[in-house]
Amino acid sequence: MKTKLCWNTRYSTTCVTGLLKSCSAPAQHRPAAAPPFVAMALRSQLLRNCLNGTVQSRSFHELQKERAGVATLRDVLEDRLREIKRAKTWKHERIITSPQDTKVTVKGAEGEFLNFCANNYLGLSNHPEVVEAAREGLKNYGAGLSSVRFICGTQTIHKELEHRLAQFHNREDAILYGSCFDANAGLFESMLTPEDAVFSDALNHASIIDGIRLCKAQKFRYPHRDLNELEHLLAHSEARIKLIVTDGVFSMDGTVAPLKGLRDLADKYRTLLAVDDSHATGFFGETGRGTEEYLGIMGAADIICSTLGKAVSGAAGGYTTGPKELITLLRNVSRPYLFSNAPPPPVVCASIKSLDLVEHSGELRQRLRENTRAFREGLKSAGLTVAGDDHPICPVMVGEAPLAVELASNMLKRGIYVVAFSYPVVPKGAARVRVQLSAAHTQEDVARAVQAFADVAKEIGIVKA
Repeated sequence: MKTKLCWNTRYSTTCVTGLLKSCSAPAQHRPAAAPPFVAMALRSQLLRNCLNGTVQSRSFHELQKERAGVATLRDVLEDRLREIKRAKTWKHERIITSPQDTKVTVKGAEGEFLNFCANNYLGLSNHPEVVEAAREGLKNYGAGLSSVRFICGTQTIHKELEHRLAQFHNREDAILYGSCFDANAGLFESMLTPEDAVFSDALNHASIIDGIRLCKAQKFRYPHRDLNELEHLLAHSEARIKLIVTDGVFSMDGTVAPLKGLRDLADKYRTLLAVDDSHATGFFGETGRGTEEYLGIMGAADIICSTLGKAVSGAAGGYTTGPKELITLLRNVSRPYLFSNAPPPPVVCASIKSLDLVEHSGELRQRLRENTRAFREGLKSAGLTVAGDDHPICPVMVGEAPLAVELASNMLKRGIYVVAFSYPVVPKGAARVRVQLSAAHTQEDVARAVQAFADVAKEIGIVKA
């Protein structure tokens, strides 16, 4: 019986047999990472381990002195990590041990928690019909494509979903991505050149900011929802193509972009308008068509980027929809599209089923509106301030970061799962606990959360008893 002893490097696995051969081979044929004196030492140690029956997997850095470059990297990153902790912006990931839903279980904690911090606006993440559609997609089309779209990664379901999304938004065409982050990363670099200019709201999502950084266009940032300053910038621009880009709904504040004013400026200065509608698609507006419908100005945006990872299925994926020529260009030059695997069939089928539910069920949206109204009115009656524009993103404003953390921690003790946000995610002095309502929350769930907020706010002094 042969015994193997392996250790892992980042890119390969070396076994005893290979090492012994390399040690006995001429020096010029030995692996560069294993000089003769190191190889001989390792050979002796490995043989002793094999003979003593202590064979086990060991990491490479345990058997060989750490490389200078890695040691330097550790020192630099440890300093940065300490700074993150000092700034109190360290991200603690709680581990959920159940499906995503309004009630979840968390590793290391007893009992269920009411979940009020997911983007699961319509409750479709674990909807039985959506789960079954994903299961059927897995059975009929496989786990994945092992290919980008233009080689051999396009199935009939991908084209069906793109067609459905274009129809849903009443646009000419649509293109799928692995995420809306990818959609934004692929948009600006593809369509804008140094002759062009992009005008971005100061509070736009990180994916828009990063996407703009990748392009070579002239870049302008206007203060949040400030139409006067935006007009000043547009009036002084002589760019060939001008593009205004904004979130439809701003995720940290629950505020809605002034699309009518933006459209008026776009028309006045012969400018395009692009909207990231990730926190609106599927549930905002009477039929879930997003910010345009909510504000009563359907067709205001020339380009819409959105997600399939929030209200619509909650799984993953994103897309861009707009003029056919733009979508065709993206299929040919958009790097996240060209160099990423196609969205997996279970995700695509789950999204198609979710669109069915979105288009044919107004009941979920109505329930979400009722839950949002009840929560906002309940917290207002309790003396708390809730920001936002009648949106299910309900930021409970606290002010100071330690107080927001204390509020969220005490809510968790009462079985309500919410998260505190502070600088640099939000401005200094504007710390908050962000609450997100779902159509799947019952009236009792909402009432329980309102009462818990009221009680904790009094206990920690946010509201005077």
